[in-house]
Amino acid sequence: MATMERTMWTDERLDDLSNRMDAGFERVDRDIREIRTDLRDMRVLLFQLWGSTMVAIAGTIVTVLITNT
Repeated sequence: MATMERTMWTDERLDDLSNRMDAGFERVDRDIREIRTDLRDMRVLLFQLWGSTMVAIAGTIVTVLITNT
């Protein structure tokens, strides 16, 4: 009959695991903050593009109305 070896988790190993998990969560938090910043920048860009498009369309409509009268 074979005996199974038991692995003991020492305080030092648990601390190492805890530190690795903390580092992983810090990286995930940093990545999420970066994604949020990128999304905010994209929303601003889309609003600027949408606004300039609306101004151009309004200008075209006004030009057509003025030149056809």
